[in-house]
Amino acid sequence: MSRSVIVGASSSWARALLSISPYTFSAIGIAIAIGISVLGAAWGIYITGSSLIGAAIKAPRITSKNLISVIFCEAVAIYGVIVAIILQTKLESVPASQLYAPESLRAGYAIFASGIIVGFANLVCGLCVGIIGSSCALSDAQNSSLFVKILVIEIFGSALGLFGVIVGIIMSAQATWPSKTV
Repeated sequence: MSRSVIVGASSSWARALLSISPYTFSAIGIAIAIGISVLGAAWGIYITGSSLIGAAIKAPRITSKNLISVIFCEAVAIYGVIVAIILQTKLESVPASQLYAPESLRAGYAIFASGIIVGFANLVCGLCVGIIGSSCALSDAQNSSLFVKILVIEIFGSALGLFGVIVGIIMSAQATWPSKTV
């Protein structure tokens, strides 16, 4: 393949990406923030819940206190909802003449990047909390003195989602749309 074909292809991709509305990028970012966060929460609840139910057969006493792991997983989905609401408030209408202005593109890309950061940070956080919650339930069924020790580790795993939320909020601060003067 010649160099001119590769350069031509990359410039056509750049043109295609630049012709997509910044509102489309914003909407996709908001959808990723909430959708992938809920996926991470569901996956974590699945991992934790299946181990919790299995371990509760041997030790029924663990059922109620190990529900905290499921609550930590659910918090991951709530992080995604909160950030989606914050990102939604960042959307502003601009005149059609300024839709593809550099400020509009920057705002759309900032909201898109925030959504990706929050969504995937919460996906990983949900998996992390789910795996640790599963281990917590299984070890608590064997030895009840391990519950608090593993719960502390689970709290640190849950902090990963908060870090993603913080970075997403910082990224969304870059979303400033052009003024509405025509």
